[in-house]
Amino acid sequence: MKIDDAAARLEALGNPTRLRIYRALVRAGHAGMPVGRLQDRLRIPASTLSHHVKALVSGGLISQVREGTTLICHAQYDTMQGLVDFLAAECCADETECKEAKTAA
Repeated sequence: MKIDDAAARLEALGNPTRLRIYRALVRAGHAGMPVGRLQDRLRIPASTLSHHVKALVSGGLISQVREGTTLICHAQYDTMQGLVDFLAAECCADETECKEAKTAA
């Protein structure tokens, strides 16, 4: 993952309302959640929800699928895992104590 992509995704999640939306979709699992139910659950106006969902879709964190007249939102688990992996990829890479312990063994 490129640093600009990670920054954009973290920026999208940096808003409390978007983070609530994302967490609700993660909790919903692979089946996702209809927009109407998401709005009811979070108790936010439709226009506000639409604005924040658009930012999460743009960041690749969620997707939307239309099933008849219902719009279903899904968390993109691969994108989430990629972001977590990116953040942890170089954990302790510059820590000299950790490197010395590995080379002494």
